[in-house]
Amino acid sequence: MPKPTRDRFDDVPRSSGRIGAHRAEAPGMNGWLVLLWSFVAALVLIIVGVFGSLVIMGRVSLFPEAVPSSTPTPTETGVVDTSYSVLILNASPDEGLDEQMRDLLVNSGWAADVVFASDSASQDFATTTVYYIDAEDELAAIGLANLIGGAEVAQSDYYADQNSTDQKQLTVVIGVDRATTTEDSGEESPAS
Repeated sequence: MPKPTRDRFDDVPRSSGRIGAHRAEAPGMNGWLVLLWSFVAALVLIIVGVFGSLVIMGRVSLFPEAVPSSTPTPTETGVVDTSYSVLILNASPDEGLDEQMRDLLVNSGWAADVVFASDSASQDFATTTVYYIDAEDELAAIGLANLIGGAEVAQSDYYADQNSTDQKQLTVVIGVDRATTTEDSGEESPAS
């Protein structure tokens, strides 16, 4: 066999005694360091998994909604204005509640000839309510509702044509919530 011809690489000194690319483990890596990195990676994966599960189940919120400050909102206290005529309708199954409320209003300063008490055609009105017609009557309605021991206040012109005087009118509909004997209440609508 013929001898290969010499080239410039034949003159390079051999220092390590190895020829070719040898891939061996880096001499600085040992078993304890690999074990430590494995432990850290497993811990991170467990924490991410637990946190992700809590987010999915809804126990942790990533972007919680802002809670409004708990500053109390002022409530209207109303004004007791005896210049209004008052129509009282008993829409509960108890007899005489309209007359009791009429006596309360007369004793509170209303003239007896501007406070009218009557039974309603309905006897299943759910909540005692004071109705007013115009927006400027709201404070007087709130004052009347507070005077009779608390009632809802609503604006409605349903009772506007029931006023035979030229005075402004408030209407009190006594509901089942004031009755001592209760029946099943139906839908809440203005009593006639």
